[in-house]
Amino acid sequence: MFKKLPKSFRNFYFLTAFIFLLWMLALDSNNLITRFQMSSKLRSLENEKEYYVEKIEEVRKDHDELFGDRESIEKFAREKYLMKKKTEDIFIVEEQD
Repeated sequence: MFKKLPKSFRNFYFLTAFIFLLWMLALDSNNLITRFQMSSKLRSLENEKEYYVEKIEEVRKDHDELFGDRESIEKFAREKYLMKKKTEDIFIVEEQD
């Protein structure tokens, strides 16, 4: 069976290179398929990280605004949580695009 193969395929270096490529493409724990999956997962995690960094900055801004003086606490409560005094009425106006 080995003698039926063309002479170039029976070459030791060709067989060694072929086995090495087969090993690297499919059999190794760091094969190309796994590396592609890991790189796509890394990209998605980096996108999530950017989202959460933006959210952290937003929360820090709200924290600094909230722990300011009394007027800023009242303003924050009115804007974010629609709180009001007992004698007030609140009207919510939404802008249409």
